[in-house]
Amino acid sequence: MGSARERTERDAARVEPYGSWPSPVDAALAASRDGRPEYVGVVGDEVWWTEPRPAEAGRRALVRRRADGRAEPVLPAPWNVRSRVVEYGGTPWAGAARADGGPLVVFVHFPDQRLYAYEPDGAAEPRPLTPVSATGGGLRWADPRVLLDRGELWCVLEEFTGEGPTDVRRVIAAVPLDGSAAEDRTAVRELSDDSHRFVTGPRLSPDGRHAAWLAWDHPRMPWDGTEVMLGEVAGSGPFRRVRPVAGGIEESVAQVDWAPDGALLFVSDSGGWWELHRARTADGGPDLVERTVLCPGRGEEFGGPLWKIGLQWFQPLADGLVAVVHGSGTTALGVLDPATGDLVDAAGPWTEWAPTLAVRGERVIGVAAGPHSGYEVVELDTGSGHARVIGAAHHDAVDPAYYPEPALRTFTGPGGREIHAQIYPPRHPGRTAPEGERPPYVVWAHGGPTGHAPLVLDLEIAYFTSRGIGVAEVNYGGSAGYGREYRNRLRGQWGVVDVEDCAAVAGALAAEGTADPARLAVRGGSAGGWTAAASLTATDVYACGTIIYPILDLLGWATDETHDFESQYLESLVGPLAEVPERYHERSPLHHVDRITTPFLLLQGLDDVICPPAQCERFLGAVAGRGIPHAYHAFEGEGHGFRRADTMVRALEAELSLYAQTFGIDRDDVPRLELKR
Repeated sequence: MGSARERTERDAARVEPYGSWPSPVDAALAASRDGRPEYVGVVGDEVWWTEPRPAEAGRRALVRRRADGRAEPVLPAPWNVRSRVVEYGGTPWAGAARADGGPLVVFVHFPDQRLYAYEPDGAAEPRPLTPVSATGGGLRWADPRVLLDRGELWCVLEEFTGEGPTDVRRVIAAVPLDGSAAEDRTAVRELSDDSHRFVTGPRLSPDGRHAAWLAWDHPRMPWDGTEVMLGEVAGSGPFRRVRPVAGGIEESVAQVDWAPDGALLFVSDSGGWWELHRARTADGGPDLVERTVLCPGRGEEFGGPLWKIGLQWFQPLADGLVAVVHGSGTTALGVLDPATGDLVDAAGPWTEWAPTLAVRGERVIGVAAGPHSGYEVVELDTGSGHARVIGAAHHDAVDPAYYPEPALRTFTGPGGREIHAQIYPPRHPGRTAPEGERPPYVVWAHGGPTGHAPLVLDLEIAYFTSRGIGVAEVNYGGSAGYGREYRNRLRGQWGVVDVEDCAAVAGALAAEGTADPARLAVRGGSAGGWTAAASLTATDVYACGTIIYPILDLLGWATDETHDFESQYLESLVGPLAEVPERYHERSPLHHVDRITTPFLLLQGLDDVICPPAQCERFLGAVAGRGIPHAYHAFEGEGHGFRRADTMVRALEAELSLYAQTFGIDRDDVPRLELKR
């Protein structure tokens, strides 16, 4: 029935068709709120993090919050704090407090990928610590740790050995802080060998005697299987007696670190969920002893997919407690007592905590968002249990009545399997639709595909829902956040399970009367772009689709058209190429454009090395002359994931115009998208 106020507002609302409603949530506003704070850290008494700057050519700014509460950027434009290791990057900065001279910070500058040292309280400019290499993708760095007592920093080094995207090696390296390696590659010490294809940054034990890190190899992705590596720290030489102590081919460890008492903490999915484990190393032996799951049997994840190097789902506190990000579907920040197993969550409106945590005394700092707020920097006082926003605070640029009210839903797919989704119905404080009209809906397929659509305020979603177009975010089979069994549903079934699950949600919404079955669309970027394109070739559910920096040709992507990190991802998602080559042809949208009968919009960054524009160009060549209405927008200076405000505005307005034309909606507030045939 609703409250008296809601009934009054509804009765007074103007009646207009779904999709035609005016909205103050324009594309420029949505673009300005795109991205989130990342990589929180503590430098002395200060909290630091990175923030997006869409209006500044999409750079990432480094921000410090001083002890008095003032937050300010550390470096002016065009400094861009972002790593390209494994292309998705990783922790790009680290800092340390010094007794004299203020803090010292080291960071990766995106254009040249060099590490720089900077003393923000001094007058000098940042000074380079690492050289430039002209070979292939050059030298790249991530996940640094500053060790002032050693006069160096430890981090991951990604070094290209040839011109090909897979001509690359990765090691753990030590970089001198004095700048002696700025022009001399030989001054960078290698602490590990390159026997493993991928490594994360090392974590030094409290006594300084051991280092722990993660490693894995092709064809595994880190959510398939990783190993916890342990080595002895040996003066100025490489780590000694390096050995695996946990993990394996079918055990994914997402993070490793040390407790203050010297115990090893790591997040492993050996029990079917990423859970926090605690163990000790046997004296002089290769095995862990006293290995214990700290919060067993909860049916929750205490970790996630390691898409970036250095992500953190837990952080030890000095008193032995452990801050943890955990949950199923949605996540919470909790404080775990390893001795008792007690877990107490922070109270607040947040439903998603990003995998980045820092600790300052009894306080835990993270990044969180909720259905009515964007991502903010939040501090939890573990003593009082009080949580407060300390940075990047959400501010409502429009009346929150224009935000959608999402619902968590579980649908039934083929074979009775569960499908998780977030449903965002149209919502407008001053408009309602004619009696009996059902709204159009767009099904959003997230990227990854080993990813997750979080339950948070997204102004791109509000851009559509406030205009009368519903959105359904589908966490199809294969998504992270629901345990390993759910994640493994996509093994060998990419292009099948994801397509079926999205179609099942769309069909269920139509069958129950929530959505207009004649006005359904599908949309996705990256792996979601693949699902959108595959959905248009494999189903007749959708009236149109928006395909954003997609994979369209599996064979090309599996050979030489993507970066090293994902170059063998399809071995598990589709199947071994040597054994099932026909599957790569049969599932690729490129080879089935004759099945497309509906309009589509294709959006692509021209600098994308993960899903290169060559795939879009071949797809468009196959579509040419077939009479399929379509449009293609390619953006200079954009890579994989749009970061520039002008790009995002143009892309959103083009998408809205596609839906307006396809669904028969009268709108004159966005440029008309010219559809070719």
